[in-house]
Amino acid sequence: MRGNGTDAYPTDWIARRIDARYHRRLPISPATLSEFTRLAAYAVFLCSYLVFALGKFPGMKIDRPGAAIIGAVLMVAFRAVRPADALRFIDFGTIVLLFSMMLLVAYLHLDGFFDWVTEWIAARIRPQHLLPTIIFLCGAFSAFLVNDIICLMMTPFTLKVARRMGVKPLPYLLAVATASNIGSVATITGNPQNMLIGSFSGIRYRAFLLRLGPVAVAGLLLDWLLLWLLYTRREERLDRPVASTDPPLIESGNLRKAGIVIVLVLAGFLAGLPPAQVAAVGAALMLITRTREPRLVYDEVDWGLLVFFVGLFLIVGGAENVGLTARLLATGQRWNLQNSSAFALVTAALSNIVSNVPAVMLLKSMVPQFADPRQGWLLLAMASTLAGNLTITGSVANIIVVERAKPEVQITFGEYLRAGVPITLCTLAFGWLWLVLFR
Repeated sequence: MRGNGTDAYPTDWIARRIDARYHRRLPISPATLSEFTRLAAYAVFLCSYLVFALGKFPGMKIDRPGAAIIGAVLMVAFRAVRPADALRFIDFGTIVLLFSMMLLVAYLHLDGFFDWVTEWIAARIRPQHLLPTIIFLCGAFSAFLVNDIICLMMTPFTLKVARRMGVKPLPYLLAVATASNIGSVATITGNPQNMLIGSFSGIRYRAFLLRLGPVAVAGLLLDWLLLWLLYTRREERLDRPVASTDPPLIESGNLRKAGIVIVLVLAGFLAGLPPAQVAAVGAALMLITRTREPRLVYDEVDWGLLVFFVGLFLIVGGAENVGLTARLLATGQRWNLQNSSAFALVTAALSNIVSNVPAVMLLKSMVPQFADPRQGWLLLAMASTLAGNLTITGSVANIIVVERAKPEVQITFGEYLRAGVPITLCTLAFGWLWLVLFR
């Protein structure tokens, strides 16, 4: 025992330890950094966001995850981020949530859930019902599971069903991309940028769903209407549908277990439990198995996206340390970004320039300064997600659909733009009106 006989530890000693630990974790003051460090950090930030905008560094084979890794390393090397403080900038709740959701969807895929859905739907619907079926199926899945992963699973399903029904697959592939983006706006687990916003804002899962769920539903209806007007109203059928093949073998026991775990995870989300913890418990339950090789599950995980997130946290952390974020805040005040329409437009534009996740990381420091931060976070989630439908490069989900369909269908930039522009404008307008008029 130490102290005066009544306390286990002297209070002044505890206070000194806590105070020292706290001050070691404070961010670096820009005034204490050298001019070289500030200039280097600015250059690293701008070059990293250039790659995020272009997809690759000009003349080199550096993609977005690679740029995030290089940028993070350089921020530490140039002392814009101290090595001892690097972990402080990484939001591990977001990383755990994203990784766990990837594992959950991977098990659904490997256990044959999406194959079962394909067979069930193809045997029961007519060609004229295929468009709304794909739109609302992708929207519903993406609302609760990560939209990028849903696009990976639903693109082969769409191609397969289109062949079997003898219809051209283009409008249905566009439906997969656009509906996955629109549906994902509804919840924190719908897409990576919403996971970031959920972590930074502290908005509960159910409250997020109640505010943005109606935007997703109305957006899916608008998506159906516009794609029907543009494509399927006068749809041309192929000469001959492709005969159905033998249905895939599905292990009902594994599928039943995966379904139960997913339902429990969603129930935990809606009950208000911390999403990262709930998803992690669900993923851990899935890993308890005697029949599935874990390596097959790990192969389904998008490790590049996880690395991209980690690197991006450090790049933005370095920008905060050198005062770049403060400059952005001052710029936002001059542009009156607290105005909801101005903020939504800037978010939508930036999301299409540098992609939605980097845009959210860039704008996240502005929102707490708003008169109504909660409204600002919801506007940021809505605009950054729905703006992803504007072009092929507007979101990762679009790129996944285009690349996965490429062996059979070529979706050109102009062809996508024809559908993307009206869908984006209509859904963004509705989302803005909903959040402004119905507080």
